[in-house]
Amino acid sequence: MTTSQEDLLPATRRALLHRIAVAQAEGRAPSLVAAVVRDGRAVWHGSRTSVDGHAPDENVQYRIGSITKTFTAVLVMRLRDEGVLDLGDPLEKHLPGTGAGEATIAELLAHTGGLAAEAPGPWWERTPSSLRPALTDVLGEQPLLHSAGRRFHYSNPGYTLLGALVEELRGASWEEVLRREVLEPLGLHRTSAHPQAPHAGGWAVHPWADVMLPEPAEDLGRMAPAGQLWSTTGDLARFAAFLVQGDDRVLSAESLREMRTPAAPPEAADVAAGYTYCLGLEIRRSGERLLVGHTGSLPGFLACLTFSVEDDVAAVVLANCTSGPLLSALGADLVRIVAEAEPRIPEPWRPLKDIDPSVLELAGQWYWGTQAFVLRLTADGFLSLGPLAGGGRRSRFRACGEGTWTGLEGYYAGEQLRAVRRPDGSLSHLDLGSFVFTRQPYDEGAPVPGGVDPEGWRGIG
Repeated sequence: MTTSQEDLLPATRRALLHRIAVAQAEGRAPSLVAAVVRDGRAVWHGSRTSVDGHAPDENVQYRIGSITKTFTAVLVMRLRDEGVLDLGDPLEKHLPGTGAGEATIAELLAHTGGLAAEAPGPWWERTPSSLRPALTDVLGEQPLLHSAGRRFHYSNPGYTLLGALVEELRGASWEEVLRREVLEPLGLHRTSAHPQAPHAGGWAVHPWADVMLPEPAEDLGRMAPAGQLWSTTGDLARFAAFLVQGDDRVLSAESLREMRTPAAPPEAADVAAGYTYCLGLEIRRSGERLLVGHTGSLPGFLACLTFSVEDDVAAVVLANCTSGPLLSALGADLVRIVAEAEPRIPEPWRPLKDIDPSVLELAGQWYWGTQAFVLRLTADGFLSLGPLAGGGRRSRFRACGEGTWTGLEGYYAGEQLRAVRRPDGSLSHLDLGSFVFTRQPYDEGAPVPGGVDPEGWRGIG
């Protein structure tokens, strides 16, 4: 991927370079490479030190570890969108005999299936895949540590099962399906299951001495869907843009929004850290900013892909060391530097081209009991309902026809908003999931549940 260094101001580019330089030096990484994406394309690339005697560019491969899980999740969501499976289906329905079949597909995607974090036996990331030729070797005799659906417990074997599910339903290997359905359509030609030159070698850096030890690069075999992939900052920049915008050849923007929606009950420590897991993606809070993406690690490598949907800025960072720089914090800083130094310029406001008078009639102030709400018509064709002031329930609504709309987020997600009219066609009230919204607080002319006191409003005598 070619990038134009003129897309960012010189001061911003220097701040980005300074940040990765500090991270590489303090984290003692043999090499570190990063990219920033804005408006759907890479606008900056930076690197420190060298790979094979040359500064690594956007085409040098590094191992990306668990970012692989996001790719696997995209494959599963494609199967869902095609109607091949439902996320609520138990795994057993499509992949019988695993011993973990009571977990649903959604629970496996969200790491709430109750499975162990790792495979039994030797450290699977540093040992040959021949030690785990079958799913039973990945899961062990007791694959479930917790009741399915009750708690978040990160599980590499869970994503191994999802990869096996893809293979079962597609009739081809996970690697082949991934290449055909995701990598090729998105132009990720430098992303692969095995390293392709030029690529970095993985290193362990001694914690108390400035010396290094080469790490083995094992083929993960059955565990590949959890962490096998190699990629570049160029390819991951394209992938980050896809995760924000969608691509109907691969997965719609709506399905990607679903992937970015929290799906796992967070542990107490995760709540304090501002962390939650979605469907193949993580959310991390950095100050007031919510960052979506995934991190990855395998012996010899660290990786991070993170983006802010609100700022439309993404960052990719790769390093070839087992431990060292905290890439999640580094990625967050790269996003922050660009978002604060060069804030997103909003699209110009434009009026709607046309509007149904019966819909326009809904706009304005409404009351739920005594709380004031405002319903607005937005240029994207949605209705937006929220409190007139302060906090409270709010949501956008998509038209469903015949005077009804469906909530898109928050408390009202999936709930139906209905405009109720009197026999003469005049507007009476709004019904939102059984809640009645009226033009006046407890409008006596509307069918308010429980009725309205006939003596009306009064003071204290």
